[in-house]
Amino acid sequence: MDKADAKKYIAELPKSPGVYLYHDRDGQVLYVGKATSLRARVAQYFSGQEEKSRGYRMQLLTQDTARIEVQETDTVLEALILEAELIKQFQPKFNIEGKDDKSYCYFLITAEEFPRVLIVRETDFIKQKYQDPIYARAKKFGPYTSKEQMQIALKIIRRIFPFHARREHSEKGCLDAQIGLCPGPYAGRISLQDYKRNMRNISLFLTGHKKKILKELERDMKHHAKSEEFEEAALVKKQIYALTHINDIALMSRRDAQPPSLDGDTNQVRLEAFDISHISGEHMVASMVVFVDGLPRKSAYRKFKIKAVKGINDVAAMREVIARRLGHLHDWGVPTVMILDGGQGHLNMGKKLFADMDVPQSIGLLAVAKGPTRKKVDVYTCERYLVAADITSDLDTIEALREEAHRFAITYHKSLRSKNL
Repeated sequence: MDKADAKKYIAELPKSPGVYLYHDRDGQVLYVGKATSLRARVAQYFSGQEEKSRGYRMQLLTQDTARIEVQETDTVLEALILEAELIKQFQPKFNIEGKDDKSYCYFLITAEEFPRVLIVRETDFIKQKYQDPIYARAKKFGPYTSKEQMQIALKIIRRIFPFHARREHSEKGCLDAQIGLCPGPYAGRISLQDYKRNMRNISLFLTGHKKKILKELERDMKHHAKSEEFEEAALVKKQIYALTHINDIALMSRRDAQPPSLDGDTNQVRLEAFDISHISGEHMVASMVVFVDGLPRKSAYRKFKIKAVKGINDVAAMREVIARRLGHLHDWGVPTVMILDGGQGHLNMGKKLFADMDVPQSIGLLAVAKGPTRKKVDVYTCERYLVAADITSDLDTIEALREEAHRFAITYHKSLRSKNL
């Protein structure tokens, strides 16, 4: 596929998570990959960036590709699982060639009274299954190419469907049991039937059947409510909510989460500050400035013209800006903390907007304002998005962000006002 044809096709791709399949002229699947943003990820292959990082092999892939197919998913976690299923199904040569057994990992659900979920390499599994019956009869899911991402995925899944993870048949001294990641089967805190239901749901999730799980959970919740088993109904309701609001920001790798023009890393601390500038409601604009690990990243700065707000209403203007910014999580990158210049009123607005837009709780939220003496900055935090609390003690950085956002907004406002005059 040449770059001109690819460019037209890529422009129509969604910005949502999912998987992409490269087909040759005979319809064979050459390669399967996952993406946080399908449009941004596929665009990288034809931008020249991948050829530089992967060399001749990547050039062959793009040259042999005649058609690109995409399948959207609700979350990055589901894209990770679907990618593994499709690689197993099609055995694409650009995924398989040059790989040995050590390159792949699998999820295992062990054959025990209270099964565990493990992550093993293919070679380790082969050795263990001849030595231990719980491996020989285990259910196997994969292959996956990144053990690190599997570990992150398993943490997410386990928060929704807890399971016992230790080889010991006891929860004595088990931290996981104390914090709710282990339901305590050996201590009698969960029945065998309910435990196996959790394991069945994990098995269904790992084979891409989230909708089936949700349907069954909805049925269970209604049954518990009808039987006046309100605690059980509330527990199932929490599982439904968690499953439909999966927070998988940690699964976004640098390559998948960022467009080619950004060189940020999702392991870094990315702070974004926002400010509004206008004169009596006229020429109202806003700024977004970005600090990564304490240093400005000016290539990531953004400026906004306020479109939907008339008159003096800084809170409504900030709401418009934050909503627009949240619409670009997949192509602008994911912030660690968003900082609103405006105090408690702006924080209240931000909390409601975050809830309305189902923003992951891993994205922190702060509001700042000059204190009564104007000599220090006051910081306003909220419990739901408390990741922000990690930086509240660093008032110098917060003040620097606020001042930079203020400067950038005023500069844009003055420029726009001068042009209009």
